[in-house]
Amino acid sequence: MAKSVRYQDCDIATMQAGTAPYGLIEKASLVIEGGQILWLGKACNLPERFHALPVTSLNGRLITPAFVDCHTHLIFGGNRALEFEMRLQGASYEEIARRGGGIISTVKATREATDEELLKSALTRLDALMDSGVSVVEVKSGYGLTIDQEIRMLRIARALEQHRPVSIVTTWLAAHAVPPEYKGREEAYIDEVVIAGLKLAHSQGLVDAVDGFCETIGFSTAQMTRIFKAAKSLGLPMKLHAEQLTDQKGAILAAEYQGLSADHLEYLDPNDVPEFAKSGSVAVLLPGAFYTLKETQLPPVKALRDNQVDMAIATDCNPGSSPLTSILTAMNMACTLFSFTPEEALTGVTRHAAKALGLSDTHGVIAVNRPANIAIWDVKHPSELSYWLGASPLHQLMSSRALT
Repeated sequence: MAKSVRYQDCDIATMQAGTAPYGLIEKASLVIEGGQILWLGKACNLPERFHALPVTSLNGRLITPAFVDCHTHLIFGGNRALEFEMRLQGASYEEIARRGGGIISTVKATREATDEELLKSALTRLDALMDSGVSVVEVKSGYGLTIDQEIRMLRIARALEQHRPVSIVTTWLAAHAVPPEYKGREEAYIDEVVIAGLKLAHSQGLVDAVDGFCETIGFSTAQMTRIFKAAKSLGLPMKLHAEQLTDQKGAILAAEYQGLSADHLEYLDPNDVPEFAKSGSVAVLLPGAFYTLKETQLPPVKALRDNQVDMAIATDCNPGSSPLTSILTAMNMACTLFSFTPEEALTGVTRHAAKALGLSDTHGVIAVNRPANIAIWDVKHPSELSYWLGASPLHQLMSSRALT
Protein backbone atom coordinates (compact mmCIF):
# COMPACT_ATOMS: atom_id res chain seq x y z
CA MET A 1 0.00 0.00 0.00
CA ALA A 2 1.30 3.45 -0.90
CA LYS A 3 2.56 5.51 2.02
CA SER A 4 0.25 8.28 3.20
CA VAL A 5 1.26 11.41 5.07
CA ARG A 6 -0.60 14.41 6.46
CA TYR A 7 0.88 17.91 6.59
CA GLN A 8 -0.60 20.41 9.01
CA ASP A 9 0.17 23.78 10.59
CA CYS A 10 0.63 25.40 7.18
CA ASP A 11 -0.94 27.73 4.66
CA ILE A 12 -1.42 26.56 1.06
CA ALA A 13 -1.32 28.80 -2.02
CA THR A 14 -3.12 26.42 -4.37
CA MET A 15 -2.89 28.86 -7.33
CA GLN A 16 -6.24 27.58 -8.55
CA ALA A 17 -7.97 30.06 -10.84
CA GLY A 18 -11.14 31.84 -9.78
CA THR A 19 -10.59 31.45 -6.06
CA ALA A 20 -9.24 33.74 -3.34
CA PRO A 21 -5.99 35.61 -4.09
CA TYR A 22 -3.26 33.01 -4.62
CA GLY A 23 -5.94 30.36 -4.07
CA LEU A 24 -4.83 30.73 -0.46
CA ILE A 25 -6.07 28.35 2.24
CA GLU A 26 -4.99 29.40 5.73
CA LYS A 27 -4.51 27.01 8.66
CA ALA A 28 -4.58 24.19 6.17
CA SER A 29 -3.91 20.48 6.00
CA LEU A 30 -2.68 18.41 3.06
CA VAL A 31 -2.87 14.63 2.61
CA ILE A 32 -0.57 12.89 0.11
CA GLU A 33 -0.47 9.21 -0.82
CA GLY A 34 1.90 7.64 -3.33
CA GLY A 35 2.76 10.99 -4.86
CA GLN A 36 -0.88 12.03 -5.30
CA ILE A 37 -2.89 14.61 -3.39
CA LEU A 38 -5.80 12.93 -1.62
CA TRP A 39 -7.20 15.90 0.26
CA LEU A 40 -6.53 19.54 1.05
CA GLY A 41 -8.41 22.24 2.87
CA LYS A 42 -8.73 23.91 6.23
CA ALA A 43 -7.39 21.67 8.96
CA CYS A 44 -10.62 22.01 10.93
CA ASN A 45 -12.45 20.31 8.03
CA LEU A 46 -10.12 17.29 7.76
CA PRO A 47 -12.23 14.13 7.27
CA GLU A 48 -12.09 11.68 10.15
CA ARG A 49 -10.65 8.91 7.98
CA PHE A 50 -7.37 10.87 7.76
CA HIS A 51 -7.01 11.61 11.48
CA ALA A 52 -4.89 8.52 12.18
CA LEU A 53 -2.31 9.24 9.47
CA PRO A 54 1.26 10.14 10.42
CA VAL A 55 1.46 13.92 10.87
CA THR A 56 4.21 16.32 9.80
CA SER A 57 3.88 19.78 11.30
CA LEU A 58 5.16 22.56 9.06
CA ASN A 59 5.16 25.14 11.84
CA GLY A 60 3.34 27.82 9.91
CA ARG A 61 5.22 27.43 6.61
CA LEU A 62 3.73 28.10 3.19
CA ILE A 63 3.09 25.46 0.51
CA THR A 64 2.90 26.39 -3.18
CA PRO A 65 2.98 24.37 -6.38
CA ALA A 66 6.54 23.53 -7.32
CA PHE A 67 7.74 26.02 -9.90
CA VAL A 68 8.00 25.47 -13.66
CA ASP A 69 10.84 27.12 -15.58
CA CYS A 70 9.29 27.12 -19.04
CA HIS A 71 12.17 28.67 -21.04
CA THR A 72 15.83 27.75 -20.57
CA HIS A 73 18.94 27.01 -22.62
CA LEU A 74 20.40 24.98 -19.78
CA ILE A 75 22.94 22.93 -21.75
CA PHE A 76 25.91 24.78 -23.21
CA GLY A 77 29.68 24.94 -23.18
CA GLY A 78 31.76 27.80 -21.81
CA ASN A 79 30.38 31.20 -20.90
CA ARG A 80 30.20 34.68 -22.39
CA ALA A 81 31.47 36.82 -19.54
CA LEU A 82 33.76 38.74 -21.91
CA GLU A 83 30.77 39.66 -24.07
CA PHE A 84 29.02 40.85 -20.93
CA GLU A 85 31.99 43.14 -20.40
CA MET A 86 31.79 44.33 -24.04
CA ARG A 87 28.12 45.24 -23.62
CA LEU A 88 28.97 47.24 -20.53
CA GLN A 89 31.46 49.16 -22.68
CA GLY A 90 28.74 50.00 -25.20
CA ALA A 91 28.53 47.14 -27.73
CA SER A 92 24.98 46.03 -28.55
CA TYR A 93 23.75 42.44 -28.64
CA GLU A 94 23.40 42.67 -32.43
CA GLU A 95 26.91 44.11 -32.87
CA ILE A 96 28.46 41.30 -30.84
CA ALA A 97 26.52 38.70 -32.83
CA ARG A 98 27.55 40.16 -36.18
CA ARG A 99 31.23 40.13 -35.09
CA GLY A 100 31.15 36.37 -34.49
CA GLY A 101 30.14 36.48 -30.85
CA GLY A 102 26.75 35.76 -29.44
CA ILE A 103 25.13 32.43 -30.13
CA ILE A 104 27.86 31.30 -32.55
CA SER A 105 30.57 31.62 -29.89
CA THR A 106 28.58 29.33 -27.60
CA VAL A 107 28.04 26.92 -30.49
CA LYS A 108 31.81 26.57 -30.83
CA ALA A 109 32.28 25.98 -27.09
CA THR A 110 29.41 23.51 -26.97
CA ARG A 111 30.66 21.49 -29.92
CA GLU A 112 34.10 21.26 -28.30
CA ALA A 113 32.79 20.14 -24.88
CA THR A 114 32.43 16.45 -24.00
CA ASP A 115 29.11 14.95 -23.00
CA GLU A 116 30.39 14.67 -19.43
CA GLU A 117 31.38 18.34 -19.34
CA LEU A 118 28.01 19.46 -20.68
CA LEU A 119 26.13 17.26 -18.23
CA LYS A 120 28.20 18.37 -15.25
CA SER A 121 27.80 22.09 -15.95
CA ALA A 122 24.07 21.68 -16.65
CA LEU A 123 23.58 19.85 -13.35
CA THR A 124 25.20 22.74 -11.50
CA ARG A 125 22.71 25.15 -13.04
CA LEU A 126 19.85 22.71 -12.48
CA ASP A 127 20.73 22.46 -8.78
CA ALA A 128 20.48 26.24 -8.51
CA LEU A 129 17.06 26.21 -10.18
CA MET A 130 15.87 23.47 -7.84
CA ASP A 131 17.12 25.49 -4.87
CA SER A 132 14.72 28.23 -5.98
CA GLY A 133 11.74 25.86 -6.08
CA VAL A 134 11.77 24.52 -9.64
CA SER A 135 10.74 20.92 -10.35
CA VAL A 136 10.07 21.18 -14.11
CA VAL A 137 12.58 22.64 -16.56
CA GLU A 138 12.20 23.16 -20.28
CA VAL A 139 15.58 22.68 -22.01
CA LYS A 140 16.21 23.78 -25.58
CA SER A 141 18.78 22.63 -28.07
CA GLY A 142 20.24 25.35 -30.31
CA TYR A 143 23.95 25.42 -29.53
CA GLY A 144 24.94 22.52 -31.78
CA LEU A 145 23.50 23.58 -35.17
CA THR A 146 24.27 20.22 -36.77
CA ILE A 147 21.93 17.26 -36.62
CA ASP A 148 24.28 15.19 -34.48
CA GLN A 149 25.11 18.04 -32.11
CA GLU A 150 21.48 19.14 -31.68
CA ILE A 151 20.41 15.57 -30.94
CA ARG A 152 23.32 15.24 -28.52
CA MET A 153 22.03 18.26 -26.60
CA LEU A 154 18.57 16.74 -26.30
CA ARG A 155 19.99 13.40 -25.15
CA ILE A 156 21.97 15.15 -22.41
CA ALA A 157 18.86 17.12 -21.45
CA ARG A 158 16.89 13.90 -21.08
CA ALA A 159 19.73 12.45 -18.98
CA LEU A 160 19.24 15.15 -16.35
CA GLU A 161 16.20 13.22 -15.11
CA GLN A 162 18.46 10.28 -14.26
CA HIS A 163 20.46 12.47 -11.87
CA ARG A 164 17.83 14.69 -10.26
CA PRO A 165 14.15 14.26 -9.25
CA VAL A 166 12.90 16.76 -11.83
CA SER A 167 10.89 16.64 -15.02
CA ILE A 168 12.62 17.79 -18.22
CA VAL A 169 10.76 19.05 -21.28
CA THR A 170 12.89 19.15 -24.43
CA THR A 171 12.55 21.65 -27.27
CA TRP A 172 14.11 21.47 -30.75
CA LEU A 173 15.74 24.87 -31.39
CA ALA A 174 18.00 24.19 -34.35
CA ALA A 175 16.53 27.40 -35.82
CA HIS A 176 18.52 29.41 -33.28
CA ALA A 177 21.20 30.75 -35.63
CA VAL A 178 22.76 29.88 -38.97
CA PRO A 179 26.18 28.25 -38.41
CA PRO A 180 29.22 29.59 -40.27
CA GLU A 181 29.31 26.60 -42.63
CA TYR A 182 25.84 27.56 -43.92
CA LYS A 183 26.40 31.30 -44.20
CA GLY A 184 24.51 32.56 -47.26
CA ARG A 185 22.67 29.22 -47.55
CA GLU A 186 19.97 29.71 -44.95
CA GLU A 187 17.28 27.82 -46.85
CA ALA A 188 19.58 24.83 -47.22
CA TYR A 189 20.26 24.92 -43.49
CA ILE A 190 16.54 24.80 -42.78
CA ASP A 191 16.07 21.82 -45.11
CA GLU A 192 19.22 19.86 -44.29
CA VAL A 193 19.55 20.48 -40.54
CA VAL A 194 16.48 22.07 -38.96
CA ILE A 195 13.75 20.00 -40.63
CA ALA A 196 15.71 16.85 -41.39
CA GLY A 197 17.15 16.81 -37.87
CA LEU A 198 13.74 17.45 -36.34
CA LYS A 199 12.32 14.39 -38.07
CA LEU A 200 15.21 12.23 -36.88
CA ALA A 201 15.10 13.53 -33.30
CA HIS A 202 11.33 13.04 -33.21
CA SER A 203 11.70 9.46 -34.42
CA GLN A 204 14.02 8.86 -31.47
CA GLY A 205 11.53 10.28 -28.96
CA LEU A 206 13.70 13.24 -28.03
CA VAL A 207 11.46 16.20 -28.91
CA ASP A 208 8.53 17.59 -26.93
CA ALA A 209 8.15 20.91 -28.82
CA VAL A 210 9.67 23.04 -31.61
CA ASP A 211 11.01 26.59 -31.26
CA GLY A 212 12.87 29.18 -33.32
CA PHE A 213 14.54 32.59 -33.03
CA CYS A 214 12.41 34.88 -35.18
CA GLU A 215 14.50 38.02 -35.56
CA THR A 216 16.42 40.09 -38.10
CA ILE A 217 19.58 38.31 -36.87
CA GLY A 218 17.73 34.99 -36.73
CA PHE A 219 14.98 33.58 -38.93
CA SER A 220 12.13 35.31 -40.75
CA THR A 221 8.46 34.52 -40.30
CA ALA A 222 8.46 32.92 -43.76
CA GLN A 223 11.31 30.62 -42.73
CA MET A 224 9.66 29.82 -39.41
CA THR A 225 6.44 29.00 -41.26
CA ARG A 226 8.29 26.23 -43.11
CA ILE A 227 9.59 24.86 -39.83
CA PHE A 228 6.20 25.09 -38.12
CA LYS A 229 4.57 23.19 -40.99
CA ALA A 230 7.10 20.41 -40.47
CA ALA A 231 6.42 20.41 -36.72
CA LYS A 232 2.68 20.30 -37.30
CA SER A 233 3.04 17.33 -39.65
CA LEU A 234 4.76 15.47 -36.81
CA GLY A 235 2.09 16.42 -34.30
CA LEU A 236 4.49 18.54 -32.24
CA PRO A 237 3.47 21.74 -30.43
CA MET A 238 5.24 24.99 -31.26
CA LYS A 239 6.58 28.05 -29.48
CA LEU A 240 8.66 30.97 -30.67
CA HIS A 241 11.27 33.50 -29.60
CA ALA A 242 9.39 36.56 -30.84
CA GLU A 243 9.70 40.34 -30.74
CA GLN A 244 12.75 40.39 -28.49
CA LEU A 245 14.75 42.94 -30.50
CA THR A 246 12.38 44.05 -33.27
CA ASP A 247 8.75 43.59 -34.28
CA GLN A 248 8.76 40.77 -36.84
CA LYS A 249 5.16 39.67 -36.13
CA GLY A 250 6.45 36.40 -34.75
CA ALA A 251 3.84 36.36 -31.98
CA ILE A 252 1.09 36.54 -34.60
CA LEU A 253 2.70 33.62 -36.43
CA ALA A 254 2.83 31.61 -33.21
CA ALA A 255 -0.83 32.43 -32.62
CA GLU A 256 -1.78 31.30 -36.14
CA TYR A 257 -0.27 27.89 -35.37
CA GLN A 258 -1.91 27.73 -31.93
CA GLY A 259 1.55 27.78 -30.38
CA LEU A 260 2.06 26.95 -26.75
CA SER A 261 3.72 30.32 -26.26
CA ALA A 262 5.47 33.33 -27.70
CA ASP A 263 8.50 34.34 -25.63
CA HIS A 264 10.25 37.67 -24.87
CA LEU A 265 7.78 40.08 -26.57
CA GLU A 266 9.44 43.38 -25.68
CA TYR A 267 8.65 44.71 -29.16
CA LEU A 268 5.18 43.21 -29.48
CA ASP A 269 2.86 45.90 -30.86
CA PRO A 270 0.04 46.47 -28.34
CA ASN A 271 -2.32 46.62 -31.32
CA ASP A 272 -1.43 42.98 -32.09
CA VAL A 273 -2.27 41.74 -28.60
CA PRO A 274 -6.04 41.22 -29.19
CA GLU A 275 -5.25 38.96 -32.15
CA PHE A 276 -2.62 37.09 -30.16
CA ALA A 277 -5.07 36.67 -27.29
CA LYS A 278 -7.53 34.74 -29.48
CA SER A 279 -5.08 31.84 -29.76
CA GLY A 280 -4.88 31.08 -26.05
CA SER A 281 -1.10 31.03 -26.35
CA VAL A 282 0.90 32.02 -23.29
CA ALA A 283 3.06 35.14 -23.27
CA VAL A 284 6.34 34.08 -21.66
CA LEU A 285 8.22 37.12 -20.38
CA LEU A 286 11.92 36.91 -19.63
CA PRO A 287 13.05 39.72 -17.35
CA GLY A 288 16.55 38.27 -16.95
CA ALA A 289 17.32 38.97 -20.60
CA PHE A 290 15.68 42.40 -20.40
CA TYR A 291 17.89 43.21 -17.41
CA THR A 292 21.14 41.78 -18.77
CA LEU A 293 20.79 43.46 -22.16
CA LYS A 294 19.84 46.74 -20.46
CA GLU A 295 16.76 46.84 -22.67
CA THR A 296 14.52 49.89 -22.45
CA GLN A 297 11.57 48.69 -24.56
CA LEU A 298 9.10 47.15 -22.12
CA PRO A 299 6.80 44.31 -23.16
CA PRO A 300 3.18 45.49 -23.41
CA VAL A 301 2.17 44.06 -20.04
CA LYS A 302 -0.91 46.27 -19.66
CA ALA A 303 -2.24 45.26 -23.08
CA LEU A 304 -1.58 41.60 -22.31
CA ARG A 305 -3.31 41.95 -18.95
CA ASP A 306 -6.28 43.88 -20.40
CA ASN A 307 -6.75 41.19 -23.06
CA GLN A 308 -6.54 38.42 -20.47
CA VAL A 309 -3.46 36.80 -21.99
CA ASP A 310 -1.87 34.33 -19.60
CA MET A 311 1.60 35.61 -18.73
CA ALA A 312 4.38 33.27 -17.61
CA ILE A 313 7.84 34.09 -16.29
CA ALA A 314 11.01 32.07 -16.89
CA THR A 315 14.71 32.47 -16.29
CA ASP A 316 15.81 32.12 -19.94
CA CYS A 317 18.97 30.67 -18.39
CA ASN A 318 21.64 30.99 -21.08
CA PRO A 319 25.28 32.15 -21.29
CA GLY A 320 24.71 35.25 -23.38
CA SER A 321 21.63 37.28 -22.54
CA SER A 322 20.37 35.80 -19.26
CA PRO A 323 22.94 34.04 -17.03
CA LEU A 324 20.20 33.60 -14.44
CA THR A 325 19.65 30.46 -12.36
CA SER A 326 17.11 31.74 -9.80
CA ILE A 327 13.46 31.84 -10.78
CA LEU A 328 12.79 33.75 -7.56
CA THR A 329 15.00 36.53 -8.88
CA ALA A 330 13.10 36.41 -12.17
CA MET A 331 9.89 36.89 -10.19
CA ASN A 332 11.30 39.92 -8.41
CA MET A 333 12.52 41.35 -11.73
CA ALA A 334 9.05 40.85 -13.26
CA CYS A 335 7.59 42.88 -10.41
CA THR A 336 10.17 45.66 -10.37
CA LEU A 337 10.81 45.92 -14.13
CA PHE A 338 7.51 44.82 -15.71
CA SER A 339 5.05 45.98 -13.00
CA PHE A 340 3.74 42.51 -12.23
CA THR A 341 1.93 42.06 -8.96
CA PRO A 342 3.41 39.38 -6.67
CA GLU A 343 0.35 37.24 -7.39
CA GLU A 344 0.89 37.58 -11.15
CA ALA A 345 4.54 36.65 -10.65
CA LEU A 346 3.68 33.50 -8.68
CA THR A 347 0.99 32.57 -11.19
CA GLY A 348 3.61 33.14 -13.90
CA VAL A 349 5.93 30.44 -12.56
CA THR A 350 3.19 27.99 -11.63
CA ARG A 351 -0.15 27.76 -13.45
CA HIS A 352 0.75 29.83 -16.51
CA ALA A 353 4.23 28.35 -16.86
CA ALA A 354 2.74 24.84 -16.77
CA LYS A 355 0.31 25.86 -19.53
CA ALA A 356 3.23 27.16 -21.60
CA LEU A 357 4.62 23.60 -21.63
CA GLY A 358 1.30 21.81 -22.09
CA LEU A 359 1.44 20.50 -18.51
CA SER A 360 -1.70 22.06 -17.06
CA ASP A 361 -3.11 18.66 -16.06
CA THR A 362 -0.18 17.74 -13.83
CA HIS A 363 1.64 20.89 -12.70
CA GLY A 364 1.13 24.48 -11.66
CA VAL A 365 -1.71 24.15 -9.14
CA ILE A 366 -2.36 22.18 -5.98
CA ALA A 367 -5.57 20.19 -6.23
CA VAL A 368 -7.04 16.84 -5.24
CA ASN A 369 -6.20 13.88 -7.52
CA ARG A 370 -3.19 15.66 -8.99
CA PRO A 371 0.49 14.79 -8.55
CA ALA A 372 2.08 16.24 -5.43
CA ASN A 373 4.52 18.60 -7.11
CA ILE A 374 4.88 21.11 -4.29
CA ALA A 375 7.35 23.45 -2.63
CA ILE A 376 7.43 24.25 1.07
CA TRP A 377 8.74 27.68 2.04
CA ASP A 378 10.02 29.41 5.15
CA VAL A 379 7.72 32.39 4.54
CA LYS A 380 4.39 33.51 5.96
CA HIS A 381 2.76 34.97 2.84
CA PRO A 382 3.08 34.26 -0.91
CA SER A 383 4.08 37.85 -1.66
CA GLU A 384 7.39 37.22 0.11
CA LEU A 385 8.50 34.94 -2.73
CA SER A 386 8.75 37.95 -5.04
CA TYR A 387 10.15 40.16 -2.31
CA TRP A 388 13.32 38.57 -0.97
CA LEU A 389 16.54 38.85 -2.93
CA GLY A 390 19.52 36.58 -2.31
CA ALA A 391 19.26 33.29 -0.43
CA SER A 392 16.21 31.17 -1.21
CA PRO A 393 13.63 30.61 1.54
CA LEU A 394 12.93 27.11 0.19
CA HIS A 395 12.43 24.55 2.97
CA GLN A 396 11.66 21.49 0.84
CA LEU A 397 10.97 20.68 -2.81
CA MET A 398 8.74 17.71 -3.51
CA SER A 399 8.32 16.14 -6.92
CA SER A 400 5.89 13.36 -7.79
CA ARG A 401 8.82 11.67 -9.54
CA ALA A 402 10.63 11.39 -6.20
CA LEU A 403 7.58 10.28 -4.21
CA THR A 404 6.41 7.37 -6.33
